[in-house]
Amino acid sequence: MSIFHLAFNVTDLDATRAFYGELLGCTEGRSTETWVDYNFFGHQISLHLGTPFATAATGHVGDHMVPMPHLGVILPKPDWDALAKRLQDAEVAFVLAPFTRFAGEPGEQSTMFFRDPSGNPIEIKGFADMDGVFAT
Repeated sequence: MSIFHLAFNVTDLDATRAFYGELLGCTEGRSTETWVDYNFFGHQISLHLGTPFATAATGHVGDHMVPMPHLGVILPKPDWDALAKRLQDAEVAFVLAPFTRFAGEPGEQSTMFFRDPSGNPIEIKGFADMDGVFAT
């Protein structure tokens, strides 16, 4: 099994811990005064104090322009549904509120876009059939 690793900047470690640890439910790993690691749905992200990367809504997907670059994960649909509800209940400001795209087509997926407290864009996809992730 391979685990993906991504390191990027955040502006406040306390807000980062509240968001990734408490709201998203990610398990915290190692940390120092300037960075913290998280188990991001089975993958490692390392969040370092610094200036977050610039993003722009340049990704044309379906009828939407999405922020690029962005971090994301694909979850089984029941897990996606539970996370979407938790984020909605917490009144997260969505870039794109939870919805399903490509309905009835190969690659049908539910998706949602939001930003962490430092403005880093995150996309969470949900698939009813995980074998459809790479469907054409």
